[in-house]
Amino acid sequence: MLELDARERQRGTVFSFGRPRSCPGETKRGSPERPPSFSFFLTPSAYLSQRHPISQLLRHITPILFSTLLHSSPIPAAAGEISILTPSPSVSAAAQGREAKMTFSRILVLLIVCLSFCGAFGEDGHMKYKDPKAPLLVRVDDLLRRMTLAEKIGQMLQIERAVATPEIVKDNFIGSLLSGGGSVPAPQASPETWIDMVNNFQKGALSTRLEIPMIYGIDAVHGHNNIYKATIFPHNVGLGATRDPELAKRIGTATALEVRATGIPYVFAPCVAICRDPRWGRCYESYSEDPKVVQSMTEIISGLQGEVPVANRGRPYVKDIKHVAATAKHYVGDGGTVRGIDENNTIIGWHDLLKTHMPPYYSAIIKGVSTIMVSYSSINGEKMHANRDLVTNYLKNTLKFRGFVISDFEGIDRITSPQDANFSYSVQAGIHAGIDMIMSPHNYTEFIDDLTYQVNQKIIPMSRIDDAVRRILRVKFMMGLFEHPLADYSLVDEIGSQKHRDLAREAVRKSLVLLKNGKNSNEPLLPLSKKAKKILVAGTHANNLGYQCGGWTLTWQGVAGNNVTTGTTILDGILATVDVDTEVVFSANPDADLLKSNNFSYAIVVVGEPTYAEMYGDSTNLTILDPGPSTITNVCGSVKCAVVIVSGRPVVIEPYVSKIDALVAAWLPGSEGQGVADVLFGDYGFTGKLPRTWFKSVDQLPMNVGDKHYDPLFPFGFGLTTEPTTSS
Repeated sequence: MLELDARERQRGTVFSFGRPRSCPGETKRGSPERPPSFSFFLTPSAYLSQRHPISQLLRHITPILFSTLLHSSPIPAAAGEISILTPSPSVSAAAQGREAKMTFSRILVLLIVCLSFCGAFGEDGHMKYKDPKAPLLVRVDDLLRRMTLAEKIGQMLQIERAVATPEIVKDNFIGSLLSGGGSVPAPQASPETWIDMVNNFQKGALSTRLEIPMIYGIDAVHGHNNIYKATIFPHNVGLGATRDPELAKRIGTATALEVRATGIPYVFAPCVAICRDPRWGRCYESYSEDPKVVQSMTEIISGLQGEVPVANRGRPYVKDIKHVAATAKHYVGDGGTVRGIDENNTIIGWHDLLKTHMPPYYSAIIKGVSTIMVSYSSINGEKMHANRDLVTNYLKNTLKFRGFVISDFEGIDRITSPQDANFSYSVQAGIHAGIDMIMSPHNYTEFIDDLTYQVNQKIIPMSRIDDAVRRILRVKFMMGLFEHPLADYSLVDEIGSQKHRDLAREAVRKSLVLLKNGKNSNEPLLPLSKKAKKILVAGTHANNLGYQCGGWTLTWQGVAGNNVTTGTTILDGILATVDVDTEVVFSANPDADLLKSNNFSYAIVVVGEPTYAEMYGDSTNLTILDPGPSTITNVCGSVKCAVVIVSGRPVVIEPYVSKIDALVAAWLPGSEGQGVADVLFGDYGFTGKLPRTWFKSVDQLPMNVGDKHYDPLFPFGFGLTTEPTTSS
């Protein structure tokens, strides 16, 4: 009897058969009638449909075929094993041959009938899932029924590129890879280097038995932010200030092109959180505190994926290979946690959850968003990664979301406290909740072993596995990944193109919110004169591209300084805008002597927050980075000043407002600082509106528009306007 080890039983195994080297009746010269050897892939019958007539036929004829071709008597074989008997020496070779020919003829007829129904072992052209003209769901079902448990579990995995090789992808049937924040093939890697890396991983996936392509994902939350020299757009809070969904759509289109230029077809964006407390370190990833504003900005999905046809509304959709699969995240309530603590608990009633945090997902699903990412946070004490009511019952069954649900980075690991206290339980809870693809960047072997065991022990039903894999395959087929699995270099010039930089500059202009203009309305300071004799530019953020871009830029937390990527600082923009005869003096923190010894016409002070991301940005005081407050006090006490705040959220500014002549919220504008100068000097007018309430004191938080005790420094929606002074 041929024994199969556990791994072979899971994967299916290729067996080679042929006439034994020594057979009764064979002469020393060898048999001229030696039957040729052949190979047969046996899928364990435990994973075949027990009711399918073709499966039943295969189970009956397979052992007969094997024994006949080996000149043995037809014998029954147990499911998942092959019995091989030595031919009886009492039967003559001639008789064996005649019997074999007759039996083989009958078996051949049965095989032809079998293969005509299912084409399971035919050429590629007979495989429906490889036919791009076949209906999508037919392709999905055809491929799904061919897959072993190991192949299905592999599709449910997303691992980090840093631990992957093409061999690991192949051997484990990995369905997806990702680059986490700052995970790159090489420092300052070129688009070609990225493409080569992604294609090499893809070749590993395509070398598997069923040739199922993997899907590579990356965070592209304000442009293709992991890539050197890519266009960095304003973070979402700035886009929320524009109130311009059409602009968001164009940014989505540009981002998709730059992502595809590196061979990547899938992005973890947009974030559609409703940030209700600016103390949260991810508040800049939220468009607004107002669900209606966030809901309107989901138009970026139509840019990333392409405009969904009316007939396809509500179904996952990616237009072509110049667009990418998008992700609405983080489902749900991530922006409502207690005291704004990242990954904490959102305490909320059902009605308020639906009214406040759910609306962007309604719009995202209608727009055909391909995937939805689950939040680290909890709802009323229950971890979202383990929340079956909200993931399966509401998102999948009520809202009819048909794409796949993906975990966050090590999201299931954090179901337990401390993290990874019981990984097997976390696997069970996450899969049971309805998560389809698990972002298990480093712990993939343990995930495979645990989920395999749980399915075999019927802890997780096969129906749950099939639902997950069916959803993943649907997205892959829908976006044309089977037809175009490998990228080329045709789009590499899209990275940081001038067209995209011009678009980012436009976004910066429209995102600026003018909070104060003159110590009284009759003496506005803005727009500034380009022809002033001498001006001062001060502040830590005036000449710092890294601070402008913020977190999620080249690295997870972001990097200060001007060696981050290609772009223009706010100082660069000022220098390029003022008259050639205007003297510009720059000092990050000017002392009293500098201020007294120069007759400055005015000063521009640019201060704000350091770079941060996620929990590292959680703050209880929301103060400006030192020496920002003293710079404001010193400069604005000596000369007329316009203060520009570079931050991911409202910060404490109330003590200094009376000293300031003009105050501008620039948010995190990204790589195109020229856009700030465009508006300061009047080439364009101020049009931005506050996407969130600007508080007086952190003691008021959380405070949002519509609250009973609403007493802000600047209310939600506030923003002064100016007219351009020159032709734009």
